[in-house]
Amino acid sequence: MKALPIRLRLTLWYFVIFATAACLLSIASWWMLRRSVDSTEYHDLQERAEDVQLLLQHEDPNRNINDLRLDFTAIYSIKDDGKWLQILDQDGNWIYRSKRMLAENPDLPRPERLPVTGTIAAFHQGTRYVRILAYPIQVRNKKYSVQTGIALNKSMALMKTFGADLLLLTPATIILAALGGHWMSRKALQPVAVLAAEARRINDRNLDIRLHVPQARDEIGDLSITLNQMLERIDKAFASVRAFTGNASHELRTPIALFRTEIEVALFRPRDVGEYRATLSHLHQEAVRMTRLVENLLSIARADAGTERMNLQPIDLDDFFRRIDRDWADSMRLARLNFRFEMHTEDHVVLGDPASLSRLLTILLENARKYTPPGGSVVLSAVSEGAGVRIAVQDTGAGILQKDLPRIFDRFFRGEQAGIAESSGSGLGLALGKWIAERHGTDLVVESAPGQGSSFSFTLLRAGLTSLKSGSFSNSTRNEEGIAV
Repeated sequence: MKALPIRLRLTLWYFVIFATAACLLSIASWWMLRRSVDSTEYHDLQERAEDVQLLLQHEDPNRNINDLRLDFTAIYSIKDDGKWLQILDQDGNWIYRSKRMLAENPDLPRPERLPVTGTIAAFHQGTRYVRILAYPIQVRNKKYSVQTGIALNKSMALMKTFGADLLLLTPATIILAALGGHWMSRKALQPVAVLAAEARRINDRNLDIRLHVPQARDEIGDLSITLNQMLERIDKAFASVRAFTGNASHELRTPIALFRTEIEVALFRPRDVGEYRATLSHLHQEAVRMTRLVENLLSIARADAGTERMNLQPIDLDDFFRRIDRDWADSMRLARLNFRFEMHTEDHVVLGDPASLSRLLTILLENARKYTPPGGSVVLSAVSEGAGVRIAVQDTGAGILQKDLPRIFDRFFRGEQAGIAESSGSGLGLALGKWIAERHGTDLVVESAPGQGSSFSFTLLRAGLTSLKSGSFSNSTRNEEGIAV
C-alpha cells in the first residue's frame, strides 16, 4: 500500500485530534449541564421538604393529628408548592396529600426506611414529567416522611435546546478542525519546503553553498545543521576525488611522457648495443616505478570501494622478520645502510594479514632507505606492549619537518624532508600504510624530528587472545580522506 504524503498525514492527525477534542468537549458540556440541573432540582426539592420541617417546628406540640391536617390543608391548598406534596408521620398517619399526589398515588415509605439523603423517583402526569423526592425529617423526637415534587418541563426544554445546539456546533467544529489541520500542516511543513527548494539549487558546481539555519533551536534547525554537515562532507569528498584524479593523471603523465621521449630519441637514428641497453635499463626503471604507482592507485581505489578484504590469521613474527631481512638485506647494503631486526617479546605470534603487513613494512622500509643517508641505520623491531606487540621501523635519516607531520598521511602529499631539496615518490605509500594499519584495528604512529630520524610504529594483538577475531574488521567504514577502514 502506498504511504500517504506527510502533509496529508499531518492534516489527518490534526483533524482527528481536534475532532476528538470537540466531541469530548460537547459530551462533557452536556453531562455537566445535566448534572448541574439534577443537583439544582434536588436542592430545590430538599428545601421544600425542609420548609415542611420548619412549619412543623412552629406548630403546637399538643395539637392532635386532625388539627395538623387542617393547618397544612389551609396552607398548601392555595400554594404552588403544594402541587406535589404528601406528608406521612412515623405512625403511618397522613398529615397532608395534595390532589396531584392523590391522583398519582406514589409510594411513600415510613421515615425510618428512608436514607438520610432521601430517594428520587419520577413519573409522567399528563404532559408533565415530574421528579419527586422522598425525604426524612425530624421534629421534636418525631419523624416524618415528606415527599415533594417538581415539574421538569423547563429543565428538559433547556437540555433539549442545549443538545440541539451541540449537535449543530460539533459538526461545524469538526469542519473547522479539518480546515485548521490543513492550514497548520502547511505552516508546519513550510520550513521543510524552503529547505528542499534551497537544497535543489545545490549541485556539484556549487557545493560551497550552505543552507540557512534558523535562529530557533528546533528540529528544523537541527535538520539544516545536519544537511550542512552532509554538504561539507560531500564537498570534501568531491574535492578529494578531483584532487585524486588530477594528481593521479599528473603522476602517470610524467613516466608516460618519459617513455615516449626515450623511445623517440632511440628511434631517431641507429645506435649501438650499449646505447640501446642504457635506454632499455632507464625504461625498465621507469616501468617499475609506474607499476608501483599503478598498484598503489589500484589498492586505494579498492579501499575506497570497500572491496579490499583482509584475511587475519596467526603470524610468527620471527619467521616473518627473517623473510623481510632476506628480501631487504641486499638493497640496504647497496644503500650502505646498517639494517637489522630486533625481537623484544617472548610471545611473537600476532594476528594479521601477511600480504598486507608485508606491504605496510615495505612502504616503511622503502621510505627509511630513501631518506636515510649512507652510513645510517634502519631497525625493524617488535616489542611487547600490554595485550599486543608494537612493531616499529626506526631510521637515522633526515627526519620530517614539524609543519609536514599533520599531512604526511594525506594522498599525494610529498613534504620537504629536512636537508633534502626535493622528495621523490608519488605520495601514496603512507596513505595506503595508514589504511592497512586501521584495517588491523590499530593506528600508524609517527615520531620524527628534523635531523634525528623517524620512527613509524603500529600495534598488533597477540593471536592467543580470543577477544579479537578475523571477523572484527570485516565491515569497513570510511575516514575523512575517503579510505575504507
